[in-house]
Amino acid sequence: MIEIAWSSFTPWSSLAGGILIGLAAASFLLLNGRVAGISGILGGLLTPARGNIAWRVAFLAGLIGAPTAWLLASDLPAIEIQAGYPALVVAGLLVGIGTRYGSGCTSGHGVCGLSRLSLRSLAATLSFMAAGFVTVYVIRHLFGV
Repeated sequence: MIEIAWSSFTPWSSLAGGILIGLAAASFLLLNGRVAGISGILGGLLTPARGNIAWRVAFLAGLIGAPTAWLLASDLPAIEIQAGYPALVVAGLLVGIGTRYGSGCTSGHGVCGLSRLSLRSLAATLSFMAAGFVTVYVIRHLFGV
């Protein structure tokens, strides 16, 4: 049985966050002509091209700087992960492999690709979601973890 923590139900802040992510992704595409997919941005630093490094570093610094700035105003929300380090390492590797095979990550395909009506991104996002559903079902119901 699924229990919903209604005290943690935050539709307005979730809506605001979704709008901000959409505006940021659209602005990034319109102003830079690039998709705001994290794996592609990070991957571009592994094989850097001249004149193509500063914006990537700035983008990734923002991902780290935002929660750091939040700490100045308040505590970060509590994070509870019900998995050990081996499971997290395996999960991270599987996500990385899937990102390479899928030519992008969930942010690139799910947020940016779907908003551009990309059929490839629709297929990738459906695959991501289906794999997640199957994984949760197998882990929770077949393995009982």
